[in-house]
Amino acid sequence: MRYVSHSPDQTPLVMRIRDLAATRMRYGYFRIYILLRREGWLVNHKRVYRLYREEGLSLRLKRPRRNVSAAKRERQPAASAANEMWSMDFVSDALFDGRRLRALTVVDAFTREALAIDVDQSIKGEQVVAAMTRITSIRGAPRTIRVDNGPEFISKALDRWAYENGVTLDFSRPGKPTDNAFAESFKAAFGTSA
Repeated sequence: MRYVSHSPDQTPLVMRIRDLAATRMRYGYFRIYILLRREGWLVNHKRVYRLYREEGLSLRLKRPRRNVSAAKRERQPAASAANEMWSMDFVSDALFDGRRLRALTVVDAFTREALAIDVDQSIKGEQVVAAMTRITSIRGAPRTIRVDNGPEFISKALDRWAYENGVTLDFSRPGKPTDNAFAESFKAAFGTSA
């Protein structure tokens, strides 16, 4: 007589973990665990860690080649109405004395209207959240915001704000700035760097 496992089927949970890891490539198991709990999955972090490791999804310490990591994500559909999708990125420049300036630019992907340009010497994730709160109090929240994988955009503060406001953060593939084309073309118009 052999032991027969009576544990429930883990396939739906494994599929969801794979989906989250594919769209948010820089998220580790614990950030994925938080996203799963928000979606209503009743799992603990130890199970998520075990399944995450079994699927071979652990973050690599070595940086992968760009074309390998960029091939994992499909192109997202374009915006079909105003205030449906925003693009967000940073523009940087230098003053005459060498001091750097950074500007957070937020562009409506359908109307191509610049919703905000916040300028400071250093902009952190909390300042991005403050800008988003200010804009959404006037215009309402979009369905999706396209961003790159910069540290301000993958911050826990912006992730929490997006969750609380029902906004999906659509991260561009590493090495593919055309995934966030509206923000990139906005930067090109001013002839400045990222």
